[in-house]
Amino acid sequence: MATETRIPPFAPDPAARRDLAVRAAVAQGLIGGGPHERVAPPLVCLLDADGIRASAAALTGAFAAASAPGTPVLHTFAVKATPLVPVLRLLAAEGIGCEVAGPGELALARAAGLPADRVVLDSPAKTLAELREALALGVTVNADNRQELARLDALVAAAPTRSALGVRINPQTGAGAIEALSTATARSKFGVPLRDPGARAWLVRAFLDRPWLTRLHVHSGSQGVPPARIARGVRDLHALAEEINAAAGRRQVDTLDIGGGLPVNFASDEPTPTYGQYVAALRGAVPALFDGSYGLVTEFGRSLLAKHGLVLARVEYTKTAGGRPVALTHAGVQLATRTVYAPEVWPLRILPYDAEGAPKSGPLLAQDVAGPACFAGDLLATARELPELAPGDLIAVPDTGAYFFTAPYGYNSLPRPAVHGFTIAGAGAVRFTPLRAAQSLADIVAEAGGALRDALL
Repeated sequence: MATETRIPPFAPDPAARRDLAVRAAVAQGLIGGGPHERVAPPLVCLLDADGIRASAAALTGAFAAASAPGTPVLHTFAVKATPLVPVLRLLAAEGIGCEVAGPGELALARAAGLPADRVVLDSPAKTLAELREALALGVTVNADNRQELARLDALVAAAPTRSALGVRINPQTGAGAIEALSTATARSKFGVPLRDPGARAWLVRAFLDRPWLTRLHVHSGSQGVPPARIARGVRDLHALAEEINAAAGRRQVDTLDIGGGLPVNFASDEPTPTYGQYVAALRGAVPALFDGSYGLVTEFGRSLLAKHGLVLARVEYTKTAGGRPVALTHAGVQLATRTVYAPEVWPLRILPYDAEGAPKSGPLLAQDVAGPACFAGDLLATARELPELAPGDLIAVPDTGAYFFTAPYGYNSLPRPAVHGFTIAGAGAVRFTPLRAAQSLADIVAEAGGALRDALL
């Protein structure tokens, strides 16, 4: 049996932290290994609370080091990345607000106790009722388009509001490596397209006609978009703000919301690019961004949480098909939807452990790692070189703290697994805290209209 690893409360060695968490999850009954029936579930998801705190500190520290003294900076978390109230509460304690994209996410931010002035609403399809609620609460609103701005005209005229109000632009700086996630393409659905004929002049006029518009917003980043390209979008935002303020003869635009979208490295434990590297790219592209002329808002999601999430799943069966071994596990499309449907652009690492939670070693063998869903493409990995997996072993899937198990997919009515946060004490003791209960079969039936079973008779 492997010896227990002991590390400080937050060490820079994510592998050591992960190994401790896996072994502790087995020992404490959060997941069951072994080929026999056990009370422990076959699937659990973990979030490293200390790692989340470290990411928040890295973000705030990078911007604080670059910004002129006294510059107002609000970092918000893109709630869609990890919509869990305890996570939003933890980030709030670290000084991070919330960026929300609809009434559900706004409700989560409010449940986490976020004050209105630390919440930003950015949905591209806000209803009149959503806008009215946001203005009544004092939540910041970035209008996505001309028609939404017309709705705000009527609402602002009808009742005073404490909300800061802005407009989202699309700098049209081009796509990254993943077309479906690229928000700054020529035909993106987001924001006012800055390079379309007449758009820039219309934007300047829109601000001059509305003294209550004080912010500009851009979100030109996402997975597959390098920091230098993200920075070009921010450069165009800053230039537009300068143009508006010159036309107004005053500093009407006082805050720039530069969005988020810093990509994540899924190939190893190394957290690249870093926030420091991103800030350096911004300083290179927009030297005046940090001079204190404008307040700043950011909206990072994946880069704050992805590295701190882990899926643990039991290998239930193994077989050979077409000469290649297949491990059938309990983690698949319901947790890693993007990987299953687009494996080329969303590859994930698979880390093998034995039934007791010890890292598994041995000769490498090309194997498919399959999920439980009832379609052939439910694969986490194909022909992946791993020590030979056996029933009762565990697989760990790292880098899943954002947009993976935090946004489950209800295929086959597979129940959502429990999510636990964990911290590690100086002696290496792992403490787990429930963040989301496992979905029960009764929950699934209720969600599927079980109380209305005779409605169509």
